[in-house]
Amino acid sequence: MARTIQETLASGSPSDAASPQKPVEYVETVEAYNRWAEVYDTDGNFLQALDTIEMQQLLPQLLKKVTASTQAGPAKLVDLGCGTGRNTRQLLKFAPEDAHIVGLDASPGMLDVARTTVDKEKKSDPSLANRLGAAGVISTLVLEHIPVDQFFEGAAAVMRPGGYFLLTNMHSEMGSISQAGFVDTATGTKIRPTSYSHTIEEVLDAAQKAGFEVEELGGERVRERKVNEMMAKDLGTRANKWIGVTVWFGICFRKRS
Repeated sequence: MARTIQETLASGSPSDAASPQKPVEYVETVEAYNRWAEVYDTDGNFLQALDTIEMQQLLPQLLKKVTASTQAGPAKLVDLGCGTGRNTRQLLKFAPEDAHIVGLDASPGMLDVARTTVDKEKKSDPSLANRLGAAGVISTLVLEHIPVDQFFEGAAAVMRPGGYFLLTNMHSEMGSISQAGFVDTATGTKIRPTSYSHTIEEVLDAAQKAGFEVEELGGERVRERKVNEMMAKDLGTRANKWIGVTVWFGICFRKRS
């Protein structure tokens, strides 16, 4: 059975545990993101900032593969765990005009924010027909909250054979000492959802079992990012304590035919 990050930290592993002045409250993931939604895009989370930068480079490469593999009709694209639409907006920017783009998320609060930030004239059609048979899927900083086998089974279910799947996530080196969360400004409490520290090896194994194979992007099978001083200047002050730590990875998969 997968062990959550909070269980690992509670057992005595190193952590970034809050001080007595900043208590921690662990809550169910959907509830946590409902409460986080209002400040999610503005609370200075450096991992989100890094992910956005990386996706600006990776998305055009992914979409080039998707376009080349789409024989007829507009491509169906899914942002799985779209949150506030941070990368849904990038999909809209880079994807062909006729692409059908769907943002899916379990948190009503996050979706409410996404609906206000995504161009009203380019709203996704959330019908079941557009959710299934996707030629391209992205899922960014989502896997941390889901058992890895369950995650890939869900991704495979919305994709067509031969489709491409771009995944990004918190690196397990960071996950061994921290996890996603935010400070409730009203109470000063650190709110943390359920999280898992999946290693790259575990991710690759689960993907293979679910019918995926790794597809290189930019000559890389797995892209990893370690924070350095130059990066920290661009990512904000909260990145400083992570200098020298590998915090992020991205992998592109292809669903086997």
